[in-house]
Amino acid sequence: MTNKVVVLGSLNVDRILQMDRVPEPGETLALNNQDMAGGGKGANQAIAAARSGAQTSFIGRVGADENGKFMLQQLVNSGVTTDLVAVDEDAGTGQAFVMVEKSGENRILIYGGANAQLSATDVKKAQTQIAAADLMVAQLETPVETTQFAFQMAKELGVKTILNPAPAVAKLPAELLKNTDVITPNETEVEILTGIAVTDEAAMLKAAQRLHDLGVATVIITLGSKGVFYDDGVQHGIVPAFKVRAVDTTAAGDTFLGALSSELNPDLSNLKTAIEYGNKASSLAVQKMGAQPSIPTRKDILK
Repeated sequence: MTNKVVVLGSLNVDRILQMDRVPEPGETLALNNQDMAGGGKGANQAIAAARSGAQTSFIGRVGADENGKFMLQQLVNSGVTTDLVAVDEDAGTGQAFVMVEKSGENRILIYGGANAQLSATDVKKAQTQIAAADLMVAQLETPVETTQFAFQMAKELGVKTILNPAPAVAKLPAELLKNTDVITPNETEVEILTGIAVTDEAAMLKAAQRLHDLGVATVIITLGSKGVFYDDGVQHGIVPAFKVRAVDTTAAGDTFLGALSSELNPDLSNLKTAIEYGNKASSLAVQKMGAQPSIPTRKDILK
């Protein structure tokens, strides 16, 4: 099927710095290599949805700089509509500085930049596109109050909402959760949200019930190589992951969610099938290096 998906979220340029080790205070070291790539959970999810065939629009902010032009081009190249991405004249485009040691250890610094300026005004400009959408997707790399406003608008317009609660926030606003139809935490995030460690399926059910009690109808917990748990209040289960040799798990969760949103019926009637499709997409992504470069197309997934 061809869903219309609106993604509200972050756009970051990833600066990847490879080194033998991080320098000590006052020390200068040479880099072994450096690279630049498109990133941000919102951008990753939108690209995954678009590559899976969804008509995808993006609500976000970039700076009036070369990084902003670069990120807009990354979206356009994957078929994401960027009419709703504002150019901020004051704040720079968001960035992530990823310091990777030879041992594989990494340290990451985030500059929110224009992402932190995303506001209700930006959402209001997107009302027509939101009203025409089947699903709205958001994360927590932009202001929570903006996401809350957007989800309230979506619900009033009869549009289903999907929240990826990452990076995790212990206490999300009650109104945001009441306006969330589907929530998609991983094991760590669901424990932060509910206080329940997901050690087994019984614990997952307990955590899901806690989220149901807060107003979320459908809970999806991503379990990495173990698959995906789901509970819609009537049915629950675990959809196994595909066994592959993982090379790089960066953006695996974003790929899953974007692919899921492209396949999921607005009435959620094909939830298990859509999860299986998302698992296939994610299993392909982890077999390649990088975030956005590894996100597969629908043709690849069906093949």
